[in-house]
Amino acid sequence: MALKHRKVNFCSVGINEEEDRHHNVTWFRNRRAVRKERCVFAVIVLDTIFCFIMASDDIARLADVLSKTHVGDGELSYKGLGLKLDNAESVQGLVRDIEQYQGLRALCLEGNTVGVEAAQTIAKALENKDLLQRCYWSDMFTGRLRSEIPTALRSLGSALMSAGARLTELDLSDNAFGPDGVKGIEQLLKSPSCHTLRELRLNNCGMGIGGGKILAEALTECYRKSSAVGAPLKLRVFVAGRNRLENEGASALAKAFQLMGSLEEVHMPQNGINYAGVIALASAMQQNPKLRVLNFNDNTFTKKGTLAMAQALRHLRNVEVINFGDCLVRSEGAIALAAVLKEGLPILKELNVSFGEITEAAALVVAQAVMDKPHMEKVDLNGNCLGEEGCEALREVMENMDKGDLLASLSDDEGEPDEEDDDDNEEEEEDSSDECNEDDDDILKENGVTRKDDSPTKHQSSAEIMSFLSCPSVEKLTQLGEMRTTLHQQVDASDPYKAADVFLKIASLYKEEPEMKTAVLETIDVVLKKLLCETTFHSYRFLSILLIKLGLLKGEGKMKKESLVPGQLLCLEHAVQQDYFSQHHISLLYTFISKNSDALKSCRSASERLSSALQKRCHDQH
Repeated sequence: MALKHRKVNFCSVGINEEEDRHHNVTWFRNRRAVRKERCVFAVIVLDTIFCFIMASDDIARLADVLSKTHVGDGELSYKGLGLKLDNAESVQGLVRDIEQYQGLRALCLEGNTVGVEAAQTIAKALENKDLLQRCYWSDMFTGRLRSEIPTALRSLGSALMSAGARLTELDLSDNAFGPDGVKGIEQLLKSPSCHTLRELRLNNCGMGIGGGKILAEALTECYRKSSAVGAPLKLRVFVAGRNRLENEGASALAKAFQLMGSLEEVHMPQNGINYAGVIALASAMQQNPKLRVLNFNDNTFTKKGTLAMAQALRHLRNVEVINFGDCLVRSEGAIALAAVLKEGLPILKELNVSFGEITEAAALVVAQAVMDKPHMEKVDLNGNCLGEEGCEALREVMENMDKGDLLASLSDDEGEPDEEDDDDNEEEEEDSSDECNEDDDDILKENGVTRKDDSPTKHQSSAEIMSFLSCPSVEKLTQLGEMRTTLHQQVDASDPYKAADVFLKIASLYKEEPEMKTAVLETIDVVLKKLLCETTFHSYRFLSILLIKLGLLKGEGKMKKESLVPGQLLCLEHAVQQDYFSQHHISLLYTFISKNSDALKSCRSASERLSSALQKRCHDQH
């Protein structure tokens, strides 16, 4: 456009074509010369900067200059300078910067070491910084005595309270201050300065059980005080990994979390929490509907903890990241999580259940459950017990679903589990053994039956049904007659252990004699229609317990494999062909039976019939 404009001007003053060409050539040459001069200048500037950097004896000076540069967000940063600030004299420059910085909103002291006197001097400079919102004070006490840290923290906290600051972020991670350090920030956390707190980061602070309890009490009081003035604490991000909180500390914090109900991210890896603490945390997570990230890596869930977390996840719709890696979720827990994936978690992006002693079949069920998750970015099943063939099968399933790129490495797989492994003894499991001298109510509980009405009008029919369920027999089933159609009302779908017992006991009565066969299958239909039409979570739980009792899935605790009879498999063969058996139920059963067919070899003919029926249903789907 510039050249064209020049031509128009030349013509307007009567310049001929030869002159026009001359002027154009001259203009291009001049322009090229200017460009060359600019390039030479740029090279000189860059060379000068490079020489300055290379000639500097202390490159940290340049980092110092850059770190102190105010970029418009109100932050003053001394991050990573490694300053040893012992006394008032050593912080003169820092204090001057704080005092002169109008509109200070963030102060970063990370990566330096601050003594008591230095902290007190900094605190005085902060007493009039009422706009301060973000304190990045991680890794700030390296080499200090633990007894010094609480005093330093109290000074800094008192200054913030005196200034009337309203914090939104407080990061004190990587300060090994223990329970006493939590006491150092206790008053700050309870004060109006933390009513506005949105992010609290206390990673790797060695708080222990005592510190966890102090922290929980402080957050609870902060919530109550802030609620009293109409602006309740709405903490969004909580980080407290590697703190040895254990069950008591985790349970105390869970009560505070449940009260707030505002959490979006919870990171509590490596805290020595087992199922008791996990259950408490799961209950709290359920009351925080905006949760996006759950990171409990490297704690010990086992079955009870995983089931509790799975139950909580059923109520959460915004979760994007689940990190239960190295949590010993095991196969039964993995199936429970798969059930939740089937019925919820619509925007999940990452699932980590690595190093959890999950077997091949359970891993395949998890893989199938992510099939309909459009936002999924990563599935981590590394370090489990799949074996070489299992790893290949998992990769194949993911590839067939066009999700092969989502599967994390399987390089640390532990190989197929040893069948002789002892059951887990870390937790007390329900004792499924029956006692001969139990009264009727105890018998009902042992068999998954709920007595809802003891009125005289229903007592007789209920008594007959309960008598049958407590000890099924051909004669009792025949005597029930039309009452078989109401039997499902007495089976509690929320108790999968007892419900599975009921199914197996009824199925064991199967006979090929037409009248008895019809009676058993009708009863099976009534019971299974009730159990499998419950939520996906409850139906998956029922089927997983059934798999354990059939010897197809290794369970925990005292649950024992049932004595298998052909009728149980033949009843399942009938059931899987009915409408109440959904396609995802079929996939679950087929996966386990096809991978563990040897467990059913004592009833080979019935097993082959069941396998054939399942295979046909799977093929019909495709």
